[in-house]
Amino acid sequence: MNENGIIEEPTLGMVFGSQEEAYSYYFNYGIRKGFGVMKRSSKRGDDGVVRYFTFAGFKNDQKKKSTGKSSFASKLSTKTSCKAKIKLTLCDDGNIQVTTVHLDHDHLLSPGKARHFRCNRKIDDRVKRRLEINDEAGIGVSKNFHSLVVEANRYENVTFNEKDCRNHIEKQEEVSLVLKMLKQFTNGRSRTAYEAFGNVITFDTTYLTNKYKMPFAPFVGVNHHGQSVLFGCGLLTNEGTESFVWLF
Repeated sequence: MNENGIIEEPTLGMVFGSQEEAYSYYFNYGIRKGFGVMKRSSKRGDDGVVRYFTFAGFKNDQKKKSTGKSSFASKLSTKTSCKAKIKLTLCDDGNIQVTTVHLDHDHLLSPGKARHFRCNRKIDDRVKRRLEINDEAGIGVSKNFHSLVVEANRYENVTFNEKDCRNHIEKQEEVSLVLKMLKQFTNGRSRTAYEAFGNVITFDTTYLTNKYKMPFAPFVGVNHHGQSVLFGCGLLTNEGTESFVWLF
């Protein structure tokens, strides 16, 4: 972005401080021009470090064309053979440099709609929490969403739509239901093993589920054959005192 606040077109030799900075630049450039952006690929160097990156337009499709006669998949797909992309390389000084630039698109661009392309839509953590609180207070998703639109002054200023909000709330309800079921579930074999071999128990929270960032906490003991046996386990929202009190 130059001193006038305009995002410049990518050019050979452009340098960024990190991969995240480079992607943020190309992402915002795509929104201004009217196309979606994705991380196309990455490749490691001989030293095992990821050194090569490709960011491409969302319609870029490098998959081989099907030789089948069915046209069902092709009718559903919005991908094209668009070549718009930039390639970057990690330099020895730690910076990321643009080494290849393709600016041409084979499809119409939509600057006014780019923010609402599926690949560009996202709900930040602050908004997610607000949606959850309002849902618990009995405020419907529709009113919930429109209040956010009013706060942002207009629909074009939000990076998600009402369906995204509804999907998030439904996902949270599913998670809550599963956790409720787990609270009431007791495995008979684990309970019997605990009664017989529960004199010594190990407890470890170093396991972490990637999707929800929830520590997995198993209770493990040893039976008379020297084998590890699972007495129970739990998923924690964090590793604070309240979480451990609840678990125990």
